[in-house]
Amino acid sequence: MSSKYEQRGVSATKSEVHEAIKGLDKGLFPKAFCKVLPDVAGGDAEWCNIMHADTAGTKTSLAYLYWKETGDLSVWEGIVQDSLVMNLDDMGCVGAVNNILISSTIGRNKNRIPGEVLTTIIRGAEKFKDRMAEQGVGLHLTGGETADVGDIVRTIDVGYTTFARLRRDKLVVNNIKPGNVIVGLASYGQSTYEEEYNGGMGSNGLTSARHDVFRHDYAGKYPESFDPEVPRSVIYTGSRSLTEQVDIGNGKTMAAGKLVLSPTRTYLPVLKVLLDELYPKIAGLIHCTGGAQTKVVKFIDNVRVVKDNLFTPPPLFDLIREESGTDWRELYQVFNMGHRLEVYLPENEAQTVLDIAARFGIVAQVVGFVEEGDKPSVRLHTPGGVEDYFE
Repeated sequence: MSSKYEQRGVSATKSEVHEAIKGLDKGLFPKAFCKVLPDVAGGDAEWCNIMHADTAGTKTSLAYLYWKETGDLSVWEGIVQDSLVMNLDDMGCVGAVNNILISSTIGRNKNRIPGEVLTTIIRGAEKFKDRMAEQGVGLHLTGGETADVGDIVRTIDVGYTTFARLRRDKLVVNNIKPGNVIVGLASYGQSTYEEEYNGGMGSNGLTSARHDVFRHDYAGKYPESFDPEVPRSVIYTGSRSLTEQVDIGNGKTMAAGKLVLSPTRTYLPVLKVLLDELYPKIAGLIHCTGGAQTKVVKFIDNVRVVKDNLFTPPPLFDLIREESGTDWRELYQVFNMGHRLEVYLPENEAQTVLDIAARFGIVAQVVGFVEEGDKPSVRLHTPGGVEDYFE
């Protein structure tokens, strides 16, 4: 996948980004999942500020294909959720799970994206906010910028910026240490606050997933859905159509396009209860986004994180593996492969996490443990063997 990933204009390691930000201030707690700042907004030494920005990435290109092929506007609501959750759940991993301000930044190509799509996106944010309110999570939409920038954007880019104030004595700053166990919460299935089955995709690895899974004839039909500088030999190289049905278990099927477009699951309702019931026993919270199952390596000191009881990959990731031929080592570095939230805590508290997840219809299990190490590292027991990763 690496060579194809690079040919498609994406860096799996984001080495240039990391080089660009090297040496910049990492905030009050460098190992926290988000940068934590002093309370600039309120001026209270007992509080802090957390701000985050993200987008749905190239998942919007796949949503564009599916919408053009089927006319299904609901996929744009999924894109809204993708972009919001990539912000909100990162913030949740430092303890910010309520009273969060949200601003949008949407750039569209007006010749490709009509008003009905914009309306769906803007109203989709309201719907997500209302669903979270039902779960006791307060989100506040402050407005934003919607611009017609066809000279820059081929279809549409959907992004959000989020902000919260949080008491410092409620922060999770990732003090992950030997003796902790790791509870993973599934990225797939159907939680009590979701309306349908979720394949578990998240918003990472979409450049690989959409090009490796779907048929090459989409390149001819929708050249606006990819970078024209990318070689055609790596564009839509799979065998599946967007509407082809895929077995998701229990006698049910889902269109391949919808499966890959499954909205990124938010864990905010679960995190709110976890923090209410277990803080400060939680040693760390990790959102397995960029870097997937190796994400934690950036948030630990000299310890080894061992994941020796990983989830069996759900049907979505079997589909991606079959179509891409990617080896297990790289799959676990690009895709969450079955769980996207990790809770690090003492072993005797693990059952409480499992019980809380079950209340929300989310499968959870102890996926591993933390042991002494001479440098930050992650060891994964994958179906293809044991793989070690270093920072």
